[in-house]
Amino acid sequence: MGTGTRRAGIRRVGVARRLRAGGAAGVIALIAASAVGCSAGEDQVQSIGYAIDNVLTTYNANTVDGAASGARQAFSRVLTGLSYIGPEGSALSDGDVGTAATVPADVLTVAVKLNPQAVYSDGVPTACDDLVLAWAAGSGRFPMFRAAGSAGYADIDRVDCQSGSKDATIVFRPGRAFADWPALFGATALMPSHVAARSAGVPDLVNAIRSNDVPALERIAEFWNNGWKLVPDQLDLTLFPSSGPYRVESFTADGGLVLVANERWWGNKPATAQIVVWPKGTDLESKTASGEVDVIDAGAGSMAGLSPGDGFTTVTAPSRSSEQLVFATSGVFESADARRALALCVPRQQLFDRLGHPDFEKQSGLGSGVLSSRIVQPDMLIYPSVAAVEGGRYLHPDVPAAVAARSASGQGPFTVRVGYLAPDTRRAETVKAIAEACAPADITVEDAGSPEFTPTALGAGGVDAILGGTASAQGAAGTDSEVPPAYSLVGGYPTNFGGYRNDRVTAIAEQLAVDTAEGSRLNLSSEAETILWNDLPSLPLFNEPRTTVFAEGLHAAVPNPTVSGVGWNMDRWILLR
Repeated sequence: MGTGTRRAGIRRVGVARRLRAGGAAGVIALIAASAVGCSAGEDQVQSIGYAIDNVLTTYNANTVDGAASGARQAFSRVLTGLSYIGPEGSALSDGDVGTAATVPADVLTVAVKLNPQAVYSDGVPTACDDLVLAWAAGSGRFPMFRAAGSAGYADIDRVDCQSGSKDATIVFRPGRAFADWPALFGATALMPSHVAARSAGVPDLVNAIRSNDVPALERIAEFWNNGWKLVPDQLDLTLFPSSGPYRVESFTADGGLVLVANERWWGNKPATAQIVVWPKGTDLESKTASGEVDVIDAGAGSMAGLSPGDGFTTVTAPSRSSEQLVFATSGVFESADARRALALCVPRQQLFDRLGHPDFEKQSGLGSGVLSSRIVQPDMLIYPSVAAVEGGRYLHPDVPAAVAARSASGQGPFTVRVGYLAPDTRRAETVKAIAEACAPADITVEDAGSPEFTPTALGAGGVDAILGGTASAQGAAGTDSEVPPAYSLVGGYPTNFGGYRNDRVTAIAEQLAVDTAEGSRLNLSSEAETILWNDLPSLPLFNEPRTTVFAEGLHAAVPNPTVSGVGWNMDRWILLR
């Protein structure tokens, strides 16, 4: 990851405004510190404001809606798991939660031991029941669960667990040794199974899943799908217990999502007592000017009018999210020729030069140029060979070729509606640039960005294309794995919003999930890209640049250009004045 650019940020306000969470105790502490002459200006703040570039609609990041939201950015230290996604994009073990290690067997077998001290904030111990629920929801075996994905979980044959136990054994199917198994059951993946069971009226969730008790499973799934929705001013906090250093205290339209220290957390206590998460739609200029926002995690150039000034440090760096256009495979884009027509007039090099932060070209790897693979990232050794498949055909607009492809699709002039989560200045400018470049080919490109946009609008016919990141994500996205982007192209997969189907691409995605040999991955990825550049279910543009804004005096905050966002270690943040 590059260091990015550093600029000064918005004017800061006095420390008094920062004591809002500490109340009288905070004021007394400040006075006492001043009286004894202790490090003037170095008082620890009681609350830190954290703004993200996505909406908060659910506690459950594992549903289709949850995966499209900012749940992973907000709840990585609320709903902990066996691992978390670190700044390099890989899964790192979380020993506070438990351990997971392979054991000798004919098939991939993982022994899990949850921390004996681990307990939810409502006093209920964590148990292997939580793993069983996560597996059942993501396995694809129980269609009543509307999970965002099944990669890895579908490869698990069973989770051996005695209800209430801290021990479990995860047994994978023969021939399906999922290479990224440490990323399974990670942060935000393990939901409180006791809440789902209680709400569904199921006394033994593990047995209901083991015995395929359909009526019980339908009630559990109904709650899993819908019971953890976040509606401002309407939270029943008994449904939202935490397994991490922070817990949810409140969620209001005016006050944001308030996370406070979880008194039952068994690990190192959070360094700051309260984090307030401000979702997309917040008036950041106003909140920052009033001292209510100290950290901003957003796509670079996405926030109109927000010009960081004195008192802030800004870091802009390429992320592991692949900015791209995802096309519907029905309607105006039912024909590959129609998709090809649009791709041929999109100014990919110009878009990178204007909006992809060309200063990243000074480094190799992520963000160093136009992205020419949907599956492989530029810092992978095999990327140059895989990217070469594109051949430069779609780098610059070719209006005559676009017109010919449009004619081949059997269509006259047509209109393309491009959707994304608005407001987003960079994506609005992207759509505008594409519209200008494609107009000579008699292709009208309309900006269909909306504050209510969700990627499901593509399959529902509300838009013709999505402008977003990996798997159509609108906020933070990406890891160092090829699995999520490859599976978003698998026929019938929940994050394959465009409805693309190609049996060979599906087979390649499934093989990439278990094959670790570099030569095999090169051959498989190159074959997949050859097909994809012909079928064009999507058009990669560049690694999305992400901007992190830190208040001066903020310690231990580290940019994380992945799906977890900068909040991956929020329990270590300290803001000193």
